[in-house]
This record gives sequence, structure tokens and C-alpha cells, in this order.
Amino acid sequence: MHDMVIRGGTIVDGTGATRFTGDIAIDNGLISQVGKVSGSGKEEIDAAGMVVAPGWVDVHTHYDGQATWDQEMAPSSWHGVTTVVMGNCGVGFAPAKPDRHEWLISLMEGVEDIPGTALSEGMSWNWETFPEYLDELERMPRTVDIGTHVPHGAVRAYVLGDREQPGAIPTTEDIAEMSRIVEEGVRAGALGFSTSRTVLHRSIDGELVPGTTATAEELIEIGRGMGRVGYGVFEMASDLMREWDEFGWMGKLSRETGLPVTFAALQSIAKEQPLEEQIERMRAENDNGANIVAQIALRGNGIIMAWQGTVHPFRLRPSWQAIAELPWAEQKAKLLDPAFKAQLLSEADDYSEVPEEIRGVLAVVASGWTMQFEMDDDFDYEPQQDASIATLSAAKGVSPAEYAYDMLCANDGTGFIYLPLLNYADGNLDFLEALQESDDTVNSLSDGGAHCGTICDAASPTFMLQHWVRDRKRGKRISLENAVKRQCRDTAVLYGLEDRGVLAPGYLADLNIIDLDKVKLGKPWLAFDLPAGGKRLLQKADGYVCTIKSGQVTFKNGECLGVYPGGLIRGPQRVEMAIAAE
Repeated sequence: MHDMVIRGGTIVDGTGATRFTGDIAIDNGLISQVGKVSGSGKEEIDAAGMVVAPGWVDVHTHYDGQATWDQEMAPSSWHGVTTVVMGNCGVGFAPAKPDRHEWLISLMEGVEDIPGTALSEGMSWNWETFPEYLDELERMPRTVDIGTHVPHGAVRAYVLGDREQPGAIPTTEDIAEMSRIVEEGVRAGALGFSTSRTVLHRSIDGELVPGTTATAEELIEIGRGMGRVGYGVFEMASDLMREWDEFGWMGKLSRETGLPVTFAALQSIAKEQPLEEQIERMRAENDNGANIVAQIALRGNGIIMAWQGTVHPFRLRPSWQAIAELPWAEQKAKLLDPAFKAQLLSEADDYSEVPEEIRGVLAVVASGWTMQFEMDDDFDYEPQQDASIATLSAAKGVSPAEYAYDMLCANDGTGFIYLPLLNYADGNLDFLEALQESDDTVNSLSDGGAHCGTICDAASPTFMLQHWVRDRKRGKRISLENAVKRQCRDTAVLYGLEDRGVLAPGYLADLNIIDLDKVKLGKPWLAFDLPAGGKRLLQKADGYVCTIKSGQVTFKNGECLGVYPGGLIRGPQRVEMAIAAE
């Protein structure tokens, strides 16, 4: 008798092969049969009319702090994700000397908008070295498997100490020590190394993150640490300035070590190179023997703006600044006062304390009315210009600022405005169509666990099903088979996780049973459920009948069952390892 049998589902196996109707048997946490299963199961699930797919593998998240205290791993786990890779963009919490804890928290808070108070209260700091951090992560079971990078920011701070300042130049000995620490971390089980090279990434004090100005020599030497181990992914977020020749050193590093290098590829006002040029430069290096992979987002990377969020159009106006630190009840009373509204709308934005490099971005936040859209229950994440605040306010005969103010005040002050700051320069998502058919790109950049008060893209796999597979009207859709492959097998293989992402005997029994007709993103909401009452944007979804991790049902109809079969991933995983375990 099998541990579990899933009967009569529409199997989309993750390889890109055509879907078929069949059964799946699960034993000892692994898939044991696919096709026609004659034997019975201790647990049987009727999946007739449902899609059965592998669990999603999300390789760009920031659960580095949350993973030390939270077993549920929401919101990613609410959206069918069964594996996450964290420690991206050069920020994380190991290695960490005791006098650097608050510094690392301020770095994470500034870069990833995770409340520092929540991190301070939630983390135990029962580690100093990176291997000790992995040991701490391994102690807690979760709904998902987790893997992580060694983050550049923490490594630099550990080695340079008080010398770690914006523009700091490490010595040859410093760089060798950083390389040694990365090698040690990867040997202990890290899946790679990450760095950040964008002016948008700053600490809570406004300082550029470590690594932003690192030389190619420093980055390549660190990558050699992984090369000595023989595996690992080098991950990077960058402004991709042409003078930096990022693709040149990425290509050199990949060719020398034989390892993949992956970067965030976006339409962005902060990037000098258009997305088309980024892809062209990447492919030129790959044609010369490199293995560079572009991580692409499936929708506009949208700032969700709200009065209680981190960002809204009026945050630089003096009247808002005067109430910014008040409790919400007092803020709301002011905001709903017509006299306060009139005063605030009469004011200009104050950019005096804003760094010159990011004033353009904040100007779009403050007055980019053609790029801002109201979020309602049936919001379309590929909105047209006639739905913009600029258009709607003109039709109503009021200023865009007043229209936006009233939108934020809707529903007792809980209204949302969507600003697709990245990946929406053309006002549509057509530019992603060809990339969905490319082997040198992976669907990614959900930032699950991060940007708690500004972004809720952990729902990206659900958006992929709802929008790209089923509902998209303004351009081409993608097939269900391709969508599943890109969010399962492709992301898993990039990180050497070859034991998952496919429904075949010997693979991990990580699965989603999905009612595709009912898949629907819920409306985001602000919760204050992190340690110390920290806030975060959350978004649920309909349509996930069951999520199964290592052969155990973790979620049923969107509800966590309190079952935690997930653990820490240490290094590459092979299917034969899984078979041996059986």
C-alpha cells in the first residue's frame, strides 16, 4: 500500500511535456509511480478535473530573518511554493560578529523594507559564522524547503569591520579572506553567493550597501571561492552601468569557474542599459562559453502605496512629515479632515534630504500619475493608460493629487495605489513574451519575505497561472506546460536542485493540486503580525486545492494544516540521492 495516491488528475509534469490524465503514487516522501496506479494508498486524493503540478521553486526571496522564527513561511507558502532560495541581493545575517547585529538589521531594513524591530525581536542570533547560521536554520522544520546564498554585505562587514564604509577599498588580504569565508559557507551547504550593485539599495541610514562599488577583481576572487568547491550560483542585482562592464567580468567568472552567474534583468529607470541590451550582452558572453542566466519578473515590479505602507505620493510633503510618527488612529483623523487635506495638497514636495541619485525615482512616486493605478478587487496587473490616475482624475475634473488622496482614503483609509515602477515602461508586458520561451532566462524576482510595506510579489506563481496562462487579453499567453516548467524545473536546475521540479519516480513528492478555473489573486492587505507588531503586505489566492511537501499535505484550500515537512537544503541535490533515501 502506498503512502498516498493522487487519482485522475491532469498531470503537468514540469518537463514541458504535454499534459496527460493519470495517477501519482507517493512513498517515503518521494514519487514512486506516475501513470496508472493500481495499488491503493493510505491517503487517497481525487484530483479529477484538477491540474497536478510540481511545487513551485522560488529562487529569489528574502526570508533570511523570518526563516529563523516562522514555520509557515507565508506568503510564499500560500501560493504553492515548496522551495525557496533566500540570501539574495547581497543582504543577510551571516557571518555576523556580535557588534554587527544592528548594522546588518539596518542594512536589511533599508534594502528590503523588512521592519528592523521585527528582525531585532524575532532573531535569536545563535550564530556567528555562516556554517553556524545554517545549523540554526536546520533546527526548525517548515512548510517549505529553504536554501540560501552567502551574502556579500555580511561578508564584507565581517572582514572589514569599522573600515566597511561606502567606497571602502579592501586589501588583497581582505579579498582573500572574503573568498575563504564564501568557500567555507558553500562547503557547509550554501547554494551560492550574492551581491548588490545598485544605488537603489541603501541601508536605513541612506548609505550604499557593501559591494556596490566593489571591483571586478574582488568579485571574481570571491567567485573563485565557490569554484574551489565546484558548485554554487553567483547572484547579483545591479544598475548595469556600461562603464562597469558587468557582463565582461560575469562572463570571465563563469568561464573560469564553470559556474552559473545570474542577475536581475528588468526594464528600469535606474539601469543605463535597456533590457534588450542586457539580454544581448548576456547572450554574447554565453556564445563565448559563459553561463549567465537572466532572472525576469512576470509583471511590473509594483510599489503598492498606502497611508500605512512604506511609500505613498505625499510622503515628502511637510504636512505628512508632521504626522508621520503618530499612531494610525491619529493619522487617520488628520487625513480625513478636509482642512488637513487642503493644506497638504497645497504643498510642494521637499527633496532636501533625498540623495540626488534617487530623486528621479521618488519624483515618479510623488507625481507619476500616468504610471499610477487604483487597486480594486478585480485589479488587472497589466493596466491600460485609460485606468491611470492621470486619466481618471481628468475625467472627474479634479487634480491627480486630489484624486490619489481620495483613493488612499477609501475604505476608511485603507485604499491602495499600484505603481509598476519597473518592468512596465511600455505600458504592457509584451516584451516578456519572447523571454518566456528562452532557456537563458528564469521566472523569478518575487522578493518573497521582503519589501513588506511596498511590494507583494510573492504571489508571482499564482499571477503566472491566472494572468499569463488563463486570462491575459492584451497579448500572447503562455502554455500551462511551459509555465509550470519555468517555475519548477528551470528554477530548480539553475541552483542544482535536480531532485525536485518534476513529477517522475524518484523525485521529491512536492506537488500542487490546482483548480485552474478558480485560481484568483486576492486583494492585498496590510497585516501587523511580524514580531514587535511589524507590518507586511499579504495576498492570498483561491484555487490551490492542496499543496504537498515531501509527501505530506501542508495546505488545503488555502489553510495551513500545521504540518512541517520542509527543512534546510545543503548544496546540490540529485535524484539518485532521493532514490537511495527510499
